Order: sequence, then C-alpha cells, then structure tokens
Amino acid sequence: MDAARSLHALTDDSPLVVPSRPPLPHLDLSINAALTRAATLWPDRTFLKIAGQSVNFIEFERRVGRLAGGLERMGLRRGDRLCVFMNNSLPCVETWFAANRLGAVWAPINTDFRGDALRRVIELADPQLLICDADLHAVFVDHLATNGRTPLLVNGSTPDVPIAMQLSQCLTDDPIAASDMHFSDPAALLFTSGTTGRSKATLLSHRYFISQAGIAIRDFGLREDDVLYCPFPLFHADATALTTIPALLLGCSAAIGRRFSASRFWAEVRETGATVFDFMGAILAILQKADPLPDDADNPVRVAWGVPVPDFAPDFEQRFGLKILECYGSVETSIPVTVRHDRARVPGSCGRVIPEFNLIIADDHDEELPRGSVGEILTRSKIPFTTFTEYYGMPEATIAAGRNWWFHTGDLGRMDEDGNVYFVGRKKEAIRRRGENISAFEVEEGILRHPDVIECAVIGVPSELTEEDVKACVVIRPGSDLSEQEILAHCQRVLGRFQVPRYIEIMDALPKTPTGKLEKYRLQEQGLNGRTWDREAVPSAAQPNG
Repeated sequence: MDAARSLHALTDDSPLVVPSRPPLPHLDLSINAALTRAATLWPDRTFLKIAGQSVNFIEFERRVGRLAGGLERMGLRRGDRLCVFMNNSLPCVETWFAANRLGAVWAPINTDFRGDALRRVIELADPQLLICDADLHAVFVDHLATNGRTPLLVNGSTPDVPIAMQLSQCLTDDPIAASDMHFSDPAALLFTSGTTGRSKATLLSHRYFISQAGIAIRDFGLREDDVLYCPFPLFHADATALTTIPALLLGCSAAIGRRFSASRFWAEVRETGATVFDFMGAILAILQKADPLPDDADNPVRVAWGVPVPDFAPDFEQRFGLKILECYGSVETSIPVTVRHDRARVPGSCGRVIPEFNLIIADDHDEELPRGSVGEILTRSKIPFTTFTEYYGMPEATIAAGRNWWFHTGDLGRMDEDGNVYFVGRKKEAIRRRGENISAFEVEEGILRHPDVIECAVIGVPSELTEEDVKACVVIRPGSDLSEQEILAHCQRVLGRFQVPRYIEIMDALPKTPTGKLEKYRLQEQGLNGRTWDREAVPSAAQPNG
C-alpha cells in the first residue's frame, strides 16, 4: 500500500470510502459548562430517570450546586479525587457533577470489588473523600484498608452510621457556582474491568466525555426527543459518556437502569419510554432466545447500539421493530469505529474508522499490515484529549500502551479494501493448537449459532500432546436438554476441523463483571474439572475433526 493511500485509508472521509461526517459539536465545553447550558436552554425538560426518580435540568443543576457546597465544606478541592462506592441512583450521578463543579475528579468504584481489588483501586486513586451507599457500608468498611484519615460519607441511613456522616446532611442551602474548567482538565477516573489483569485507573478529561457523546449523537443519529436507556452501572463509560452526556448535550432524557435483567428489560424500556438502548456481551442473544411474545415489536425503541452484533441481527431487528448499530472502542480509546445510522451494516464488521481517528492493523513491530491481514488494532486520535489521558499512577503502563505513539488495544482485527473493520478477538485469547492459531472469538461465534445456546466462552487449556486444547464453556436455554454430544455435533458442522473443542462444560452462568464483561481468567483458573466433558473419553464422540 503506497503512503498516500495508506494515510487516506485510515479514516472514512477518504474519497475511496464515504463522504466526511459533520465535525463534532461542543468540543470546547467542559461538563460544568454543558450543565449550565442545558439548565438555561431546557430547564423544564426531564434529564434523568433513575431508580424510580425523575429530575429536570434546572432542578438537577440546583441539587448539584447544593451538594458541591457541602463537599467543599468537607475539604474537597480542585484536583482532588472523590471515590464513590455506589449503585445507580440520582445521588450517584450528583456526586459526579458536584465533584466536577469543584474542579475535582470523580472516581466511581465497581460495586462488586472486594478485598484486595477494592483496596488497590482506592490506594491507586488516593482520594481526599469517600462516599458509599448505606447498603454497601458494611462491605466497604470490612474490606477497606485505610489509615482512618480519609473522610467517609454514606448515602442513606443505617444504625452504624452517625447522622453527621450521611450524605443528605452535607447539602448547603445555597448552590455554589461551577468552577471554570478547561476541556483538558481531568473529570473522572474510570477503572478498567480487570478481566485480563489488575484494574487500571484511566484518567479522563472533560473533552473525553463531550467528544464521545458527540460521536454517539452524530453516528447513532440521536435526537432531542429521545430517551436513552442504559442498563449498565455508572462506573462504566456506557452509562456516563454515552448516555448521560449525550442527553446533557441534546436536551433529551437519560434513563439509567440498576443493571441488566432479562425478565425486566422490556418492561423497563416501556416504562421509561426508551427510544434508544445500548447492549454488550450476550444481551442480544439472551433477548433473542427468549420465547417470542405477540407484543415483542410493541415497544418505543428505534435504535439499539453496542457490541457484539450477532449474525441473527436481521431477525432481531424484525422481531423487535428496531435498527441495530455496532461500534468498536474501549474506555481508553473512546469509539474510533462506528456503523453510521444512515449506512447499511456490513455483516461481521463493527464499522468504519471515524474522521477524528487514525487506525491501522499492525504486526508485532507496529508495522502496518496489508488490507485483509489479521493483526493488532492500533489507534490514535487526531483531536487532543478525546481519549484517555493516562493510566493514573501507572506511568510505565501508560508508556507501554502508547508505544510508537499508537495506543495498543490488545485486540486483533482486520480491515477490508473498503475500509470496514472486523474484530477478530483478544490478542491474549488466541489459542495455539497443533501448530494452528485459533481465534476464541470465531469458535464462540460458531457455537452461538445453535438456537439453544445462550452464551459461550472458549479458552485454551494445557495439553499433553500439543500446545493447548480447546475448551468451550456453554450456557444453554432454560428448559433445553441440549447435551455435550449435541454441542460437539453442532461444532463439527459449523467449525473448521482444528477449531472443534475437545472439552465442553455446560454451566448455569459464566463469570462476569457488573457491566457484563466476561471474566475469562476465572474460567482459566478452573481449567478442567469434574464437570468438564472430554470427547476423547467417549469413543462414539471421537471424530477425526480435531
């Protein structure tokens, strides 16, 4: 590929691909300025629907000002960090905006963290103030190693907590004015999921949130009459940068659920009047494989966006009467690849590179590979402070991830001649078996084609005869009597010989983070156990396909 073509091929504003997209709006706004703007333009519009509460823009702005005044009296200052250990609620969102109002950095902690993991992230953030929910207080204190000098506030009441420590007692009578923040100033620390190692604290600027929201608004076609529904926790970018902030910029409503529930999902969508929702992991598969109902299409949703998009997407769209859009990104990279709302989806592709980013597929030496080749996805933003600023307190990890001025995603992918990007799998999840490199993602994709398989995770396990063997961990539909032999037969029909698993384990559920991300390391730790079915131990199942 010549240099000129290579440069243009990195974005979808190339004449070889599609016309340019409009530039992102409001890039110079801070979150503080965006809230002031929204409260001025749309004071009476509903901003948030969360945990049974609704609040309009002007009332939210006032509540944030009162809380910020109280946090300032507690000693929170510009540049300080506020750690919160809270479930999705209106007070949780208010702590975010109140911290930013003071110029402080909001650091929400995964509420499933316990023990060493919880201690590590708090020590990493080194906060000046802590806030937790009353129902998490005992867990928080039991697992928290502090020197006792960091003040702690509690949202709600509990017999163990004095009234003076309750968050509600922290409010001032008069709201304080917002600090004048620059778009490059830090707004939040979001912790990585820790699915492949220890959680890192990603330092994110005000522009990070504004720009990512702008990408969602433009490329997903979000409108000011939308209700954006997110079933994921507020310590995740989906609920913050991609739901709350787009509503702030558009003057529409953000509806934040407690967490995803298959039995409650469509009821919550209808109750909130959601017109847009986001998904990840196995959510679409779980919803699709539920028993059909006559009113499946009787819902207000017009767009669903997320990852991954399975091959049954057209059937899902027809059944539920909506359009599915895909993207690619991470908390570090923002979303450099999207499927535009006004473009046809290319099967298997997560979209095309947006104009604000460069992206290449590279070898182990960061050399760009030819189109169609599989390699690591490397990204680079063209606009300052639209991606993460650093791994806070981890300079060596920051430098390693940014080698040669590219962010190394750790993901494998390829790009076709038309600029469509395809996610192949995690670089660390490639399985080496009898000289062949096997993509766990592709094997999972094949197994998920079976109508009775809801979820699947594929891992490599030690082998006596080859580098690794393939194990499939499978969750089947309730009421199904699908057997390991039937799963094997399905694999032999839809997968290549070298991809067919030797081991299969049918499980009730896969281990996940609260945001639905699979924790494969826990499956690796379990390895082969008494519940694992070995096809080579069953003579009739030992076929020459593997």
